[in-house]
Amino acid sequence: MKSHLVKFPNASGEQLSGRIDLPEDETPRAWALFVHCFTCGKNLKSSALIARALTQEKIAVLRFDFTGLGESEGDFSASNFSSNVEDLVAAAQWLATEYQAPEILLGHSFGGAAVLQAAAQLPQVRAVATIAAPFDPEHVTHLFTESLDQIKLAGEAQVKLAGRQFFVDLSEQQVEQQIGRLKSALLVLHSPVDQAVGIENATKIYQAAKHPKSFISLDRADHLLNRDSDALYVGQMIANWACRYLEPMDIGGIETDVIDSRVTVRTGAQGFYTEMFANGHALPADEPIAYGGTNRGPTPYDYLLTSLGACTSMTVQMYARKKWPLQSAVVRLSHAKIHAEDCENCELTRGKLDHFSRELELVGDLSPKQRQKLLEISERCPVHKTLHAEVRVKTTLKR
Repeated sequence: MKSHLVKFPNASGEQLSGRIDLPEDETPRAWALFVHCFTCGKNLKSSALIARALTQEKIAVLRFDFTGLGESEGDFSASNFSSNVEDLVAAAQWLATEYQAPEILLGHSFGGAAVLQAAAQLPQVRAVATIAAPFDPEHVTHLFTESLDQIKLAGEAQVKLAGRQFFVDLSEQQVEQQIGRLKSALLVLHSPVDQAVGIENATKIYQAAKHPKSFISLDRADHLLNRDSDALYVGQMIANWACRYLEPMDIGGIETDVIDSRVTVRTGAQGFYTEMFANGHALPADEPIAYGGTNRGPTPYDYLLTSLGACTSMTVQMYARKKWPLQSAVVRLSHAKIHAEDCENCELTRGKLDHFSRELELVGDLSPKQRQKLLEISERCPVHKTLHAEVRVKTTLKR
């Protein structure tokens, strides 16, 4: 994904710091506004991983620091739950002016309570997702380090949430009524072993909401989603769920002559997990665990075999489609390095060479002659020809 920093004003004119995450082609199908837990920041690792998963489904994300947090201006000690909701609304309004109105609201922990409050003020929102969210401030008073009497007297107090300090007011928010009036689809994600915000909060949020609503259990996850796999899972689930409530992507008619053949590939500094963007489609790549990877995607050679197999089956189906009763073409492939001396009819006589095994299964009421012809056609697929042709690869450094 592509990411850059932005600044926008809150209701008081103070500049809030945000980060925009875009899909690699910078043409999102929709925008999401991600609200983190109140003492976290936009750069929290789990937030970045959730945003990455969303951009892979062509959903752009704005995540930002609340007033007085991170790189945002203002005094955090003077803020409260209500002012954080105002920051959220200001972020959505700025996004609508500068880019596109957010159709998805995501909230983590108290950020989840905030998006439930703010959704009524943002009619363009189609989908709301909460992650480890409290039903209302009263349901997490066991986290407070100050006495409840002081909180009731002063209206605010220092609290601790998963080891972080922040201030929050406890004014009545009419949470249940707000959830009940929610006009957007709702997804509630919560871990049954969350030690900071108990699973009973998810139950109350879900019960208060009207359909359409869904629930996903984040089994074994902690409150802040400190494990990368948990954060990525949350992002993937939200992205897949939210797509149901978005307008279908405009992929053009099948008669279009425009084909975007650009491919962008990015591998981070740790491990081999790789994000790829091909013709508007997000794909993962990785290596097996035995080779130092995390096995979260096919290997580069898997993709090479996939390319050859897809091209083969498409070519065969294209030839047979208008004349013969071919129901489907199935191609099974494997790749190995073999010794040149073990290869028959090969020009190379020393060292090793790449050997592709390809099995073609033709399903349909075809005659033996038709089957033989389609076998010959399979040898003509463009990728097959490319692999046999002289190939040159030119690499340049981006300035």
